[in-house]
Amino acid sequence: MLIQIIGVGKLKEKYLVQGIQEYAKRLTPYIKFQVIEVADEKAPDTLSEAEVSIVKEREGERILAQVKESAHVIALAIGGQLWSSEELAAEIDRLGTYGTSHVVFVIGGSLGLADAVLRRAQQRLSFGRMTLPHQLMRLVLTEQIYRAVKINRGEPYHK
Repeated sequence: MLIQIIGVGKLKEKYLVQGIQEYAKRLTPYIKFQVIEVADEKAPDTLSEAEVSIVKEREGERILAQVKESAHVIALAIGGQLWSSEELAAEIDRLGTYGTSHVVFVIGGSLGLADAVLRRAQQRLSFGRMTLPHQLMRLVLTEQIYRAVKINRGEPYHK
């Protein structure tokens, strides 16, 4: 199985990069795992609604350029479904069992995801109603993917 995370922007914080690398290394015996970074759109702090839409569209185009047609896409969105770690594990297991060997999680930039990306996604996942920095979300999601793999294998870790 190949699981990818596509995220907007380059991670600069060393501790986040190291955390993701650690979980990616732990995943190596079990699945193929990749983190793909797409460039964020440079924009001033204050934007009109139209400008926000343009930024999200441009970032969305970059995201969609990385998504293969056969991939099952799960977009991270505040309004998405709330899953426990066990439910995430079950969904990954279900996808792999029924022929979807390529799963892509998408994390938008600071303004969120373009409508085109949300339409492409087969599912939307929320980690809660709180807003988390999209850079931190990559680490949290990577850890949860590792936890899901361990749950599915019946191996200790997920306490």
